[in-house]
Amino acid sequence: MTETEARSPRLDRVLNLIERIGNKLPDPFILFGLLFLLVAVVSTAISAFGVSVTIPGSDEATPIRGAFTGDGLEFLFTTMAENFIGFPPLETVVTIMLAVGLAERTGMLTALIRSSFGNARRSVLPYAVGLVGVSASVMADSSMIIIPPLAALVFKAAGRHPVAGLLGGFAATGAGYSTSIVVTSLDALFSGISNKVAETLPNPGTLVTPVSNYYFNVVSAVLLGLLAGFLIDRLIEPRLIRNGVPREVADGEASDLKVALEPAERRGLRWAGVSFLVATALVLLLVLWPNSPLANAEGGFLPDSPLMDSVTTLIFLGFAVPAIAYGAKAGSITRAADVPRLMALALRDLTGFLVLAFMLGQFIALFNWTKLGSLVAVSGADLLQSMHLDGYPAFLGFMLLASLLNLFIISGSSLWTLMAAVFVPMFALLGFEPGFAQAAFRVGDSATQIMTPLNPYMIIILGYLRRYEPSAGIGTLVARMVPFVVPFWLLWALVMTVFYFADIPLGPGMDIHIQP
Repeated sequence: MTETEARSPRLDRVLNLIERIGNKLPDPFILFGLLFLLVAVVSTAISAFGVSVTIPGSDEATPIRGAFTGDGLEFLFTTMAENFIGFPPLETVVTIMLAVGLAERTGMLTALIRSSFGNARRSVLPYAVGLVGVSASVMADSSMIIIPPLAALVFKAAGRHPVAGLLGGFAATGAGYSTSIVVTSLDALFSGISNKVAETLPNPGTLVTPVSNYYFNVVSAVLLGLLAGFLIDRLIEPRLIRNGVPREVADGEASDLKVALEPAERRGLRWAGVSFLVATALVLLLVLWPNSPLANAEGGFLPDSPLMDSVTTLIFLGFAVPAIAYGAKAGSITRAADVPRLMALALRDLTGFLVLAFMLGQFIALFNWTKLGSLVAVSGADLLQSMHLDGYPAFLGFMLLASLLNLFIISGSSLWTLMAAVFVPMFALLGFEPGFAQAAFRVGDSATQIMTPLNPYMIIILGYLRRYEPSAGIGTLVARMVPFVVPFWLLWALVMTVFYFADIPLGPGMDIHIQP
């Protein structure tokens, strides 16, 4: 028996314990209902004592608002529908799933996966999923509902365990969300927040741009992608096999995938490829057109512009247009009415999420309205400052704090807005560039979000997982994400450590220390 084999059962026992404890939690709908009541009670109690929070950069203290007060009851009674319909992931998830579902139901996705990966070496697939997943944040939040099921299809086509692809795709995408080998809209968003805080300082350091963390991001993305592949290959998939997790979906829709494509499928893929290129060319023409309607007021696209706000639309078109062309040629679409019919079938799989989104929307809206999130973030920052840390220990504490707060505040931009207001000035006074503080924040921002039930995309992945394991619960998913969280955090922190002590620039023109 090898050393790895000897360790595996012990690790299995630990993860099985986490799974059993987690699965004793109520159904997610009931769980968030209870959390909603907890926030309501706690906020009311805190507000009764007149507690307030001063958000750095604000001139006035913001009082904590109680749910069971006059204003709170007015909020609860008048915003229920708005909280549901305005639930942030809802518009992205439903819109994207209409197109992705159409691409799946026409057979295009399966044919594309078989064509691309059916004859690929099985050994490289986990690493391909890891590398693609870590850099998939170029698609924004949509990546967390696109990459995992596609990874499951890739694994299935290659004769590997599809659940390993599903879980590995989500882990790589979610835990590595704050980095990528390409510049993303998140880079532009983070840099805008950093500059807004830094401009108020006597010595604001170097202007932070969307590429200020590029060197750090490329190294992080490659290493984290390879680590994700290693964990999928050596830990996640073997454990799924040992535990007898089914390889087929339980709803009877699965069928054996044939690697070889039929002539009609090949024709469909050719037409899908042509239609995708034509659609891409038209979008590029619109972008490059003088006075493009997708440009901002200055004629550019970063950090904010209609183009940056069009990610969901572009992804919808990127799936829907080729899917329709494929279906028309392959025979899965024979009349115009087939398009909405197939879209409706795709939404059938989202009914559980739509019900849960109602309660998630109420919980998140109340949590934000009460200002408890701001209180938690500012209190954590105050605690770190009170410890009087400086130099690298301060950054380690900062990264740990970001990881803890990330369990409660999933939005990276929202969390960086709160933390930047405190830590950019604090670290600047110690002689560190705002771009370095931003890079350190990336380490703590993503890794832990794949293990918190407050991440709404975990619920979507749970829905996919239940197609294979109908009895799977939150604990099942958390237990299978834990093996990614700690290695991701440690490796990412190690990359930051090397950059720090070797004094390597984080990106073009961005050093670690503010130059005198």
